[in-house]
Amino acid sequence: VNGRNLPLSLKHAVAVCNYIRGNLVESAILKLEEVKKMKKAIPMRGEIPHKKGMMSGRYPVKAATEFIALLKSLKANALVNEMELEKYILFCMANVAPRPYRRFGQHRFKRCHVQLKLIPTIKNEQ
Repeated sequence: VNGRNLPLSLKHAVAVCNYIRGNLVESAILKLEEVKKMKKAIPMRGEIPHKKGMMSGRYPVKAATEFIALLKSLKANALVNEMELEKYILFCMANVAPRPYRRFGQHRFKRCHVQLKLIPTIKNEQ
């Protein structure tokens, strides 16, 4: 799934990607639902205040709702293509998108691209 020109901060999108990368789709959705309800914070870099149980973090609710919609779309695509979700882990990547100017040309909007993939898990059988 490719999310193009999402109205998100790149910093928040990268933090959410790092938070859900390597998980199953269902567990990633559940984790982001907790973030949306402000029950669990996402670890972030930079000069951000400390949160309980981690060095520094925030509750990016807007980013969590966008990612939940993308994850549900990814899950639907996988079910249509008859993929078993238990055998795949999540790969996530955020990139910079073009930032259009706001009204009167003084400021710019925040924009980013997000790419979500399912990668098969490789188990060593000996």
